[in-house]
Amino acid sequence: MSPGTLYPTLHRLEADGLLVSEQQVVTGRARRVYRATAAGRAALANDRRALRELAHEVLGTEVWAGPNQA
Repeated sequence: MSPGTLYPTLHRLEADGLLVSEQQVVTGRARRVYRATAAGRAALANDRRALRELAHEVLGTEVWAGPNQA
């Protein structure tokens, strides 16, 4: 994924309330660090669930959810 795709996507997710960001200094350089909000984590869980259901319909088999994933 190119920066021209990544950063607009991060900004949109932040504007939608799914991410928050803060400026941090890491090894002497300013970095923007992104973190999922509660709404972002809920949206991710819903999207994972929908993708598993789609895979089940297409493949005809259960797709492993992984630990602690609904």
